[in-house]
Amino acid sequence: MSKSYDLAILGGGPGGYVAAIRASQLGFNTVLIDKDNLGGVCLNWGCIPTKSLLKNAEIFDLMKNHSADFGISIQGLSFDFSKIIKRSRDISEKITKNVELLIKKNKVTRIRGFGKLSSKNTIDIFDESGKVTDSINAEKIIIATGARPKNFPQIPVDYKKIVTSTEAMNFSTQPRDLIIIGAGAIGIEFAYFYSVLGTKVTIVEMLEQILPVEDKEISETLLKSFKKRGIEIYTSAKVEKAEVKGDEVFVSILNEGKKIELKAEKVLSAIGVMGNVEGFGLEELGIEIEKNHIKVDKQTYQTNVEGIFAIGDVIGPPWLAHVASSEGIHCVETIKGLSLQPIDYDNIPGCTYCIPQVASVGLTEQKALDAGYKLKIGKFPFMASGKAFAVGEREGFVKLIFDAKYGELLGAHIIGPEATELIAELTLAKSMEATYESIVKTIHAHPTLSESIMEAAANAYGESIHI
Repeated sequence: MSKSYDLAILGGGPGGYVAAIRASQLGFNTVLIDKDNLGGVCLNWGCIPTKSLLKNAEIFDLMKNHSADFGISIQGLSFDFSKIIKRSRDISEKITKNVELLIKKNKVTRIRGFGKLSSKNTIDIFDESGKVTDSINAEKIIIATGARPKNFPQIPVDYKKIVTSTEAMNFSTQPRDLIIIGAGAIGIEFAYFYSVLGTKVTIVEMLEQILPVEDKEISETLLKSFKKRGIEIYTSAKVEKAEVKGDEVFVSILNEGKKIELKAEKVLSAIGVMGNVEGFGLEELGIEIEKNHIKVDKQTYQTNVEGIFAIGDVIGPPWLAHVASSEGIHCVETIKGLSLQPIDYDNIPGCTYCIPQVASVGLTEQKALDAGYKLKIGKFPFMASGKAFAVGEREGFVKLIFDAKYGELLGAHIIGPEATELIAELTLAKSMEATYESIVKTIHAHPTLSESIMEAAANAYGESIHI
């Protein structure tokens, strides 16, 4: 006999498990279904394990190239690649176990298996052999099945020589050389990690700049930093073919009218994702799918089928864990009948965890100009920051973009130390429709990196003290 629930959530990533916990807090009898460990790609193969790898690289880079700056002498410095990978996997495993405990603590029923909708209120559960082992009924259903790397015919992923990010963070041995196709956050983070460890890295990006969504000045600064590291970078480059020949992969690209052939031991395809929409019974129920993503009402997250909702990467960009979590909370609170403001998709921070770190929120300078704003722009270099000087991380700057008419913060862009932490202040400021004056008049502790935000705001109006 089928069990009945108020709410069933299909998918246990950062959208699904967060939605399940919030739903339970609101009094819903909730079931969470996922065939794998909870946490989705983010906790298992993305956000968390990659940050472990990047921290390893950061420490090694600091010790190898900058220890003498701190009066520290190191001889015989080396690393064990297998232990670096193992640390990442161990951290991921511990965090996913903690999520399982949170689910249990919040009295959410957890079902391990593949869920498929057989009606608008019924989900059948399949085991690994494809046998139906259970069936549940639910008044409401949330689909949170996430996304996976997008495949392209000219880049045939074989998961051995031509790989996705999942394989790239779990190589048994360090590749001698690596071609990364795609210079978004994923490609850039792997480029930093492997280049620091000594792999010869080449980046190929189809668009005009690396980190294409970021402000042009930020991307240009990162480009210079990466080239100093010895990373070879091709922008405005189209991949015509990637082909495995023996122990190497040959990649043919078209760059500035020239055909160039690159070769490496491994190729990482990091050029976007597509929603996991197949095999869940969505089309049979008539759920509308557009460009490999589920179409929803962005205020309620309901699909075109009443009572069925969708959140996270499966509904399309921005493909960010913190967006999925916010959508999950918003969705269940809407189902509960709480009166809510819609999520402001213009106020979502984006972070890239290479060194120097990159973080931003709001409009780039070009997008602000395209929108018709007259601008006041303030910048403050970390070279002029006492705290950055003291900790030996002086690369980069803070760039703030204000509406000249009202002084309102339109966009914030940081490249440099702890950029991914500093962006939170500016995200809050933008959500509160802060002006340059409110930022400048907020006393920032000294010495801190966050003073650079205050100084950048002051600089936009000719009031900066330290530049």
